[in-house]
Amino acid sequence: MSITGPVPSLERSWPAHDARDELRLQLEFLTFLRITAVNKAAGLTPAQATDTPLPSSPLMSVLGVLKHLTAVERYWLTRTAGGSPAPLLWEPDDVHAEWRLTPADTPTTVVGAYRDEWATVDVVLADLTPDDHARADPGRTVRWILAHVVQETARHVGHLDILRELADGQTGE
Repeated sequence: MSITGPVPSLERSWPAHDARDELRLQLEFLTFLRITAVNKAAGLTPAQATDTPLPSSPLMSVLGVLKHLTAVERYWLTRTAGGSPAPLLWEPDDVHAEWRLTPADTPTTVVGAYRDEWATVDVVLADLTPDDHARADPGRTVRWILAHVVQETARHVGHLDILRELADGQTGE
């Protein structure tokens, strides 16, 4: 996913109100949250997107949260549920590795990587149902994993709300 210039806002819509397919409904809510997360980065300067204004959370920046969410989807959806051999995006010996920014982490690259992971998730989950067991962890169902990722993403969208308001005063969903 190649983005040049500031991250653009993405169009989002609420999931269908008459949903009858549980897995699709959960994925639609996840998509809504993903787009909300990306929209929190839309229009920020690189300095605003990398700022860590919370003294008690020195790694928490807008880009750090998006990198973390990418790593969460890679671990839980791509690898665990889908069984993909794609590499982890964090270091097992450093629980904060995916929050750390490198010089290569720009709004463009981080949002692009996050969106690329969405496409990968779509492929690896395409033939699964909520009742299926995760391919890499038969003790968990796809239903449980997807619910976990939805709650994790929602929690971090709340962090992004705060970070965005501190960056430029913008509030709202």
